[in-house]
Amino acid sequence: MKYILALDQGTTSSRAILFDRSGNVVSMAQKEFKQIFPKPGWVEHEPDEIWSTQSEVAVEALKRIGCSAQEVGAIGITNQRETTIVWDRNTGKPVCNAIVWQDRRTAHICSGLASRGKAPLIQRRTGLVLDAYFSGSKIQWILKNVPGARAKARKGELLFGTVDTWLVWKLTGGRVHVTDPSNASRTLLMDLAKGEWDDEMLDLFDVPKSMLPKIASSSEIYGHTGILGGSVPIAGIAGDQQAALFGQACHRPGMVKNTYGTGCFMLLHTGTKPVRSRNKLLSTVAWKIKGRTEYALEGSVFIAGAAIQWLRDGLGIIRSSSEVEGLAAQVQDTGGVYLVPAFAGLGAPHWDPHARGALVGITRGTSAAHIARAAIEGIAYQVRDILVAMQADSGIRLRELRVDGGASRNDLLMNFQAGLLGTPVIRPKVTETTALGAAYLAGLAVGYWKDQKEISSLWQMDRRFTPSMRPATRAGLVDGWKAALERAKAWDVPVRKRR
Repeated sequence: MKYILALDQGTTSSRAILFDRSGNVVSMAQKEFKQIFPKPGWVEHEPDEIWSTQSEVAVEALKRIGCSAQEVGAIGITNQRETTIVWDRNTGKPVCNAIVWQDRRTAHICSGLASRGKAPLIQRRTGLVLDAYFSGSKIQWILKNVPGARAKARKGELLFGTVDTWLVWKLTGGRVHVTDPSNASRTLLMDLAKGEWDDEMLDLFDVPKSMLPKIASSSEIYGHTGILGGSVPIAGIAGDQQAALFGQACHRPGMVKNTYGTGCFMLLHTGTKPVRSRNKLLSTVAWKIKGRTEYALEGSVFIAGAAIQWLRDGLGIIRSSSEVEGLAAQVQDTGGVYLVPAFAGLGAPHWDPHARGALVGITRGTSAAHIARAAIEGIAYQVRDILVAMQADSGIRLRELRVDGGASRNDLLMNFQAGLLGTPVIRPKVTETTALGAAYLAGLAVGYWKDQKEISSLWQMDRRFTPSMRPATRAGLVDGWKAALERAKAWDVPVRKRR
């Protein structure tokens, strides 16, 4: 076993990364796939394209270094989480496009359950806020709106899976229908404390139990695949953010990481018992290994790196995402401009599905550089909102924030983030921690790495960003952000009333 292969299936691309025993990247392949926006607030992917791009990059990653299947000890899978796929048990064909985690079409379903007083029960049982973000209402929408789907589901002919489940199904030729607790805990259908599908939640969302995958652990051999030219065990599964927590070696209670990807996700390891949030954060499973379940508090920001993509694709003020730091650095500050990137509503701790993006404080002197800087800072403000709620819930004062994801390479953002939090921000040498976490989980299952202590010893720091912002400056900036937030919240509600 020379390497472990991680399949990192994200919101905008599929990647495959080979890691060695030191946790270093030895080969990588990546391919973007189509983003589908049928209606305002709707976001879809083609499940077959998710599979084709992921299988192609898996083969390509090995090919680039002349690696054979026999040299791959195991495959670990990490994935965009709440994205929902339903397919025919017999044909393997999806009944419709995947409904992506960002999609807001089921907000009315959640509002209906809330009006019936079900939100507190749902949060107590699942650890989650009742929101269209999660899979439960998405499954219900598919069964109601895809012709014939409800009848087929009642006959046991349809299967549901988050993206990890879909990939394992395809990798094993339809022999294995499985998920892990980190993904199952994002569906609104799992009892968080028991780690089992909950019959009352299934009734609330009208989802037949026959559709659901088996909940296994996060580190075990689920099955084997032959797509690499030989039989390789699939031995690790974790949702992308939990995988990043594991890859950052945040294995002890009180350790925190934040991933800057399409969205932004902060997780605090809370130990072997779930912490129930009083500040609209999520209680979730971190991972389950050898029968031991560990938990985390999570704050989710829907739009982070996607705001930079919007500058590129929507406004055209940069040609590539990597240009944003140089453009933003042309000015000392935003000139009073704030960008609230609530393009898909607001996540934690606000949970406002009717919020919309807002760009405020513009004057005749506002330039593209000011807007670029406001987009970068808008990411950091959202992270601060989560941290404030997280510290209030846990009673833990953050000592450091470990960061990863594409935007963590942006030094301007990291410096501003440290200043805004008043806390050191630490970037590791290997920033591909989401894929690394999946690799670690798979490697543990096959004995490639001995234990978590060995994995923790592999973590290395690249750079430490020390806060230097004055408290008065921080307070003024935060006040401006709060004012901008108020203008973005509930924006879609008055628009509807005016129609």
